[in-house]
Amino acid sequence: MKAIRLILFLAMVVCGRAIAAPKPNVVFILADDLGYSDAGCYGGEIESPNLDSLAKGGLRFTQFYNTTRCWPTRGALLTGYYAQQIHRDALPEIFGGVRGVRQKWAPLLPELLKPAGYRSYASGKWHIDGKTLDAGFDRALIMNNGGNYFTARGSVRDDVPVKPPADESGYFLTTATAEHAIECLKDHAANHAGKPFFQYIAFHAPHFPLQALPEDIAKYRDKYLGGWDAMRAARYSRQKEMGITNTTLSPLEREVGPPHVQAGVLEKLGPGEINRPLPWSELNDEQRRFQATKMAIHAVMVDRMDREIGRVIAQLKAMGAFENTLIFFASDNGASAEMLVRDGGHDQTAAPGSAATYLSLGPGFSSACNTPHRRHKTWVHEGGISTPLIAHWPAGISARNELRHTPGHVVDFVPTVLELAGIEKPREINGEQVPPAPGRSLVAAFAKDETIARDSLWWLHEGHRAVRVGDWKLVALKGEPWELYDLKTDRAEQNNLAAQMPEKVKELEAAWQKQTDEFTALAAKTRPPQTAPKAGAPE
Repeated sequence: MKAIRLILFLAMVVCGRAIAAPKPNVVFILADDLGYSDAGCYGGEIESPNLDSLAKGGLRFTQFYNTTRCWPTRGALLTGYYAQQIHRDALPEIFGGVRGVRQKWAPLLPELLKPAGYRSYASGKWHIDGKTLDAGFDRALIMNNGGNYFTARGSVRDDVPVKPPADESGYFLTTATAEHAIECLKDHAANHAGKPFFQYIAFHAPHFPLQALPEDIAKYRDKYLGGWDAMRAARYSRQKEMGITNTTLSPLEREVGPPHVQAGVLEKLGPGEINRPLPWSELNDEQRRFQATKMAIHAVMVDRMDREIGRVIAQLKAMGAFENTLIFFASDNGASAEMLVRDGGHDQTAAPGSAATYLSLGPGFSSACNTPHRRHKTWVHEGGISTPLIAHWPAGISARNELRHTPGHVVDFVPTVLELAGIEKPREINGEQVPPAPGRSLVAAFAKDETIARDSLWWLHEGHRAVRVGDWKLVALKGEPWELYDLKTDRAEQNNLAAQMPEKVKELEAAWQKQTDEFTALAAKTRPPQTAPKAGAPE
């Protein structure tokens, strides 16, 4: 019966008669620096019962992608364009990035939803150009002080700076993010019950600095003393059993450290810190304890986020909206190998995870969090760009606990929502012609494990570049030659076929260049000034 309801609903959407059916509410939950395998339903040992429940009641996408970095992913997610098209990341000949400003023809999703009666709410991290209310959100609480999870300093409510109380002893960023989302949902139920809603919940967790409530840290304190080698092997085994992966497990790249080198960082962090993913057996006792403690804090940051997601779900159920709410969960990039000390600095004598500390996960446990993939955030190998994607919608997705293997990308979110809401994107926005968007609707994949047709998926970040056409992926480090992989059997990117298949390399390189040239021609029409970002730009 549920399958029949879905077919009828989708038929009405396709025929342009979606107004006759209730428009779905949409909740997109975005984690920050979450590893591909961190959640239990993707092979992790971290307790995530609420995410696992969503996965059990819906879908898990196994080959979904982000842009490998925070701000490009957020711009792509909410506009449906690659970040380079909208000045939110750089092209070889055109500046773009965290301070880039979108063109007028690239509004965020709330502006597109508003004519269909949607109200939109944002809670958490922003990292998008412009203000929230100007972008179509009706309410928003944006936390800009990601360097300290224990203060509301820097927060902005409805584009007005928040004055935190003198006593912030009960404040924690992850909890505050969920509380605002719940506040918006309660207000919606009380005052706008007849309208559909879009709720964007962008958690900072588990982005550095690794900070958590002390009672939470105790839960995982000794869990990771076995090391990253054992953790990777255990996660990989579970992923194989789940059908999440059929690839080999990528080996640790012991020569690969953080993507950016901060002078003196090891001295600031103390003798327990290391900046390479050496075999666990080569670490001394102090190093093993220090690294295991960092992973414990990362784990509990994910655990706490899951508990807060559970509170949001409980509110959706309490207001009778859960059945017709499409909930997505993803991460903005892979787990991070970065090692940085910013904001208030790091006190080696303070309790790890407290406000006085500034710890990062580092390349060892980041490799384990990205199991089975290779590399980390900022790289465009699979470890940097792969994200879990959970989709749950009882009224519209009849499948339960199923996998979807179609490749997808965050640019697919906007066209998916517009199709389900019965909205045709205008050809002209703010007086400007709207160029074709690269995303594809995922609606067809909701009903069955169907590959969504597309020419290619494309990446460029900090000189690292990649393109995927079908199961073939061409990828290169900055300044390095192309590598070619058959992702059907080698998502671990271990068997480089470039030398054996030069014609395939040429074919995919031409596809990458074609996209790059098209994006450059588009972005050049509104070329921003060539202003380099300031050192230590937020991530």
